[in-house]
Parts: sequence; structure tokens; C-alpha cells
Amino acid sequence: MKTPEQIALEKQLNRLTKRFHKACADYQLIADDDHILIGLSGGKDSLLLTELLGRRAQIYKPRFKVTALHVRVKERDYHTDLSYLESFCAEAQVPLIVRDTEIGNPQKFEIINHKSQISNPCFLCSWYRRKALFNTAQELGCNKIAFGHHRDDVAQTLLMNLFFQGAFATMPPILQLDKMPLQLIRPLCLIDEADIVTYAAMRGYEKQTKLCPFEHVSSREKVKELLEHIKTLNPEAIDSLFGAMTNIKTDYLPKV
Repeated sequence: MKTPEQIALEKQLNRLTKRFHKACADYQLIADDDHILIGLSGGKDSLLLTELLGRRAQIYKPRFKVTALHVRVKERDYHTDLSYLESFCAEAQVPLIVRDTEIGNPQKFEIINHKSQISNPCFLCSWYRRKALFNTAQELGCNKIAFGHHRDDVAQTLLMNLFFQGAFATMPPILQLDKMPLQLIRPLCLIDEADIVTYAAMRGYEKQTKLCPFEHVSSREKVKELLEHIKTLNPEAIDSLFGAMTNIKTDYLPKV
């Protein structure tokens, strides 16, 4: 007989799975013969993404492969217990690859980034992590890269682009890259962060060993706080933002 905790866990997983399947169906995120590379940071969002994609890959249709990639940046003391990631991926039946990279000399980006984005501590870390993702995806023959961005991330990015870029745009559920045969997909885009937090606690997801030292001082964190305040004024604020986005262009790739 199942315990109350097991029943509650199953209900929460079903809730998340339904939203995950809806996103995959509505935006046609997965197709036969896909090979999807997951950006596995080790945080709750990427762990859930790995679990859900691993489960989905066991279903007969569509038939696709999935691989997880964990990238470690030498200059950033921000990582997850590798043994935990290995056991987690093994349970999810998802192969895991670990790649190490380093920023090196940041001055070489002065010519590339005319707005001096190297002063942003998040820029180079994000740039090198994505570069490792793109390179690995092409090495493995992957045609899609999956990110664990949830519904709150989409709303926050909309506000960030509005305030800092002067563009009413956000992260699309699926995006075809111009310079390489890769699509970026976000299967968690219809899932609320609060639901992920609840499931992560119930499921016992292990927290990252060391968090990013800039995690609570970034522009995104400040916009997140602003959005939480807006939700006290209107609990359905994210629904309203999503409604507004249905009539705008969402193929804008935000700067990182």
C-alpha cells in the first residue's frame, strides 16, 4: 500500500508531466529520430528536465535519443557533486557527458562585445557553457539542445528584454539557430517554478555543492524579485504576460 508521501509525489509528478507533454505537443518540440542534448547544470530545473525527457524517451512514439551534458567552467566555483549526477542520470536512463572549459583571457572579447559586456560576470561563463553545448551537440550529431527554462524564466526574460534591451520579446519554446543545424527547445516552458520547487523537495533532489557567487546579485534576480512583487498585486500576472506574448514576435534570441 502506498504511503501518503508516495501518493503526493505521484500527483505532483503527474501535474508536471502533463504540462511537459502539453508543451511538447503544442510546440512540436520532439520528433522521430531526434537526438537531444540536455544542458544539465545540476540545479532543480535541469534535473527535472533530465528526468522527464528520460521517461519520455522510453515511450515508443516518437523514438528519440537523449544525452545530458554537464559543463564545468574552471574560473567559476559553481558545480554539482558529479557522483550524484552520474547516479541520477543512470536512474533516468540518460547517458551523461562531462566537459571542462576555461575562460582564459577575457580581453579578447573587447572587440567582439562593443557594449563591454565582459564587465558582466555572467556573460563569459554563459558564453563558454553554451559554446561547449553547441560544440558537443555537433560532435554527437544532436539536432536539438534542451534547456530547463520554466514559465517564470520566460516571463522574467520578457521583462528583462523590455527594460534593458528595449524589445518586447522573450525565449521561444523552440528556436532554429541560423549558423548551425541546431534547434533550442524548452520543454518546461509551461511549468511554474513553484511546482518544480515543490517536486524537488518531495523527490529529494540534491542541491548543488556550490552555487554561483553572483546568483543573488544579477539583473535576473532583481527582475525575479520585481515579478514576485507584481504577483502580490495580481496573482495571475504571469498568465497576463503569456497572453500578451501570443500576439508578438518571439523568435528574438536574447543576449546573455
